[in-house]
Amino acid sequence: MSDRPTALNARRRARDLAAAADGVADVVVVGGGVTGAGVALDAAARGLSVVLLEAHDLAFGTSRWSSKLVHGGLRYLAKGDVGLARESAVERGVLMTRTAPHLTRALPQLVPLTPGVSSRDAALTMAGLVAGDGLRRSARTPSSLLPRPRRVSAQEALALAPGLRRDLRGGLLSFDGQLVDDARLVVALARTAAGLGARVITRARVLEARRDGVSAEDALTGERFDVRARVVVNAAGVWAGSLVPEVVLRPSRGTHLVLDGTRLGITGTALAVPISFGRYGLVLPQPGGRVYVGLTDEPVDGPVPDVPEVPESDVDFLLGVASSALAAPVRRADVLGAFAGLRPLLDAPGRSADLSRHHAVVVSSEGVVTVVGGKLTTYRRMAADAVDVAVVRGGLACGPSVSADLPLVGAASREELARVDAPAGLVGRYGVEAGVVAAMGEVDAELGEVLWGDVTAGEVVWGVRNEGVLTVEDVVERRSRVGLVRAEGDAVRGVVEGLVERALAGL
Repeated sequence: MSDRPTALNARRRARDLAAAADGVADVVVVGGGVTGAGVALDAAARGLSVVLLEAHDLAFGTSRWSSKLVHGGLRYLAKGDVGLARESAVERGVLMTRTAPHLTRALPQLVPLTPGVSSRDAALTMAGLVAGDGLRRSARTPSSLLPRPRRVSAQEALALAPGLRRDLRGGLLSFDGQLVDDARLVVALARTAAGLGARVITRARVLEARRDGVSAEDALTGERFDVRARVVVNAAGVWAGSLVPEVVLRPSRGTHLVLDGTRLGITGTALAVPISFGRYGLVLPQPGGRVYVGLTDEPVDGPVPDVPEVPESDVDFLLGVASSALAAPVRRADVLGAFAGLRPLLDAPGRSADLSRHHAVVVSSEGVVTVVGGKLTTYRRMAADAVDVAVVRGGLACGPSVSADLPLVGAASREELARVDAPAGLVGRYGVEAGVVAAMGEVDAELGEVLWGDVTAGEVVWGVRNEGVLTVEDVVERRSRVGLVRAEGDAVRGVVEGLVERALAGL
């Protein structure tokens, strides 16, 4: 089997690990989330030599626990932060029109005008939606992709979201961007970086970061090794302070519930349920008929866990948010799963909900460049800013960022994607590579077997050969999201484990 240039797998990992420990990289990136993968891609695209080290798996941390939105920053407009809202709108347009059309889609979103929403608040919200559409236009995202907002009647609102309560006086309809899967975006970034020569090494925990490199441990063997570098970029998210104590964070927990959208009567249109002015609860349809209900914003104290737990208070709060807009109350028995992510916010006085979502790039006294804050939508801008600083600190010779016009693995125009000869679900996950993934099942009937939803055995093998899969958990928890519903994840672990083991043996 010959590797694709963008392939990440166990064989390439071994080669890259040996080469990284034996040379000097221009940039070492710590962290394999969306920001770290974005930094690796931005630096590699400028012609720099790059090593990325991730303690676990790609998208292991916060990057797989988002709302899956590529949003234009309406919340920031409501707070008067026009700059951050515009940055969000610009980066949303980059993702949806140039770098990742295959992983994004337009999401209709309805603000239901329930009796608790005053006419004044409705008018202010509509004004905010119109202002947000102005940012969409300034970012040159076409209205054919994200249509203009408008007010709809109660009858039309119920047609869009049949599960809504019946005492509506209408709704405010707008459109935003949605990711098919946040973890899959990270994988695409890492593979694209690898195609440009970056060495992407997972299961490599960085123990110490210095001006001239890092010391790390191979989690598969327990062996320690050093990687020398001209500059180190710390993109470890909520764990960034463990490497650079000068960086003090106040993590904020964002919780989502997983529910059956068919039972709720919410299948295609998202709901933005007003909680207070400028703050909304979200009911977000997902592929496969599920919905995510979010989003909390609570400070977290103490050590940062690998996988945050969901407290009962968050569950109660989110059930109340959903029930306030729906005809039938949502009960605990309706909760199929739940997940929480931690936002890496810089420490500052005040409540976590009020902390800035702007990102920051800081240089420690040791000379390590750290990038923190921000949000998924603006990962590319964060990465470009971090590499700009790293280039100066490391005295590196290269040009400016080119990542805004660099398509990720699988990307193509929406017209080209519509012509790919493969099921729509595959195209949404793999873009133009979907035809190759589909062909695996045509060549080998076992690989065409459906494991859950529309996911086939061939996708597991593809993940081992091309997407850095090393364990069953990489598939169940990150390359797919079947593990969000524990019973469903447990039901397929055995067959997935067998497929992973056989595919690894065949490398």
